[in-house]
Amino acid sequence: MSIVFRRPDALQRGATDRELQRMCTTGRWRRLRPGSFTDSTEYDALDAVAQHRMRAESALRAASADAVLSHQSAAVLHGLDLWHTPLRAVHLTRDRRTGGSRSALRHVHSAGLDRSEVVEVAGRRVTSLARTVVDLARTLPFEQALVAGDHALHGTALTPDLLEDTLRSIAGRPGSRRARRVVDHLDGRAESVGESRSRAMFIRKHLPLPELQPNLYSDEGERLGRVDLLLEEHHVICEFDGRVKYGRLVPVGQVPADVLWAEKLREDRLRDAGWQVVRWIWDELATPQVIIERVHRAIARARKSPPPTGRIEHTPKP
Repeated sequence: MSIVFRRPDALQRGATDRELQRMCTTGRWRRLRPGSFTDSTEYDALDAVAQHRMRAESALRAASADAVLSHQSAAVLHGLDLWHTPLRAVHLTRDRRTGGSRSALRHVHSAGLDRSEVVEVAGRRVTSLARTVVDLARTLPFEQALVAGDHALHGTALTPDLLEDTLRSIAGRPGSRRARRVVDHLDGRAESVGESRSRAMFIRKHLPLPELQPNLYSDEGERLGRVDLLLEEHHVICEFDGRVKYGRLVPVGQVPADVLWAEKLREDRLRDAGWQVVRWIWDELATPQVIIERVHRAIARARKSPPPTGRIEHTPKP
């Protein structure tokens, strides 16, 4: 973890402002904010999320006592998945009616905060998970907000009831209708950013909404497998193939080729049971029309084929 140097501490240890300026000019130190620095080499080795966390914690230490980290800065502290979400500016919220401000590196929001909407994460004051998800839903594009919200419902103690309570508390504020649309479509059964982005594509393009993570069985009761997305009425299975499935999540004692072979056998069993199977990868999410046409072709094939056999075990929403 990179160490943050503050100007008062550096001056107390005998450094001068001229020396601090020279350290930044030569590139040895990176200025996180006025009066706050870190080692450039260590900082540049961090990913964008870790860099934002450093800047956010530094900004919070310098902010007024009523300020809390919010929006994507709170999401970073909570450990939520973020996709294509701007992380240059640190977001803070003050429990005030007016007085917001915005610069390239800091966005201060003025908004009412209930006591229950402020929590501590690693000793830092941040908005609660529910308030963070709703704030993101108010301010981010639909797909980005869905990614963060799905992850919050999947991997934390956040519940739909807590989200509903928070939505009621911000009723009538800017973005509240956008937030309602996002929250209505959140689903904690989504297990990856790719699955959430795939769901966003289905919603935006008015495709049939899929069932998430159902288990499929043969007539004989053999478990054929759990699938990512199921269009039950159309007899089509949709699978998002993320690289992680064939990388760091490969079971101990196996290699990626073993996982690929097992996937092939699993898909063969699903097809033998009468299901049409459609797959796509991360890069194809950038060209959704390719995926949409693939799904439509599968639906057309299913209409001409006998219906699937076996049974479906649905996974309830968390």
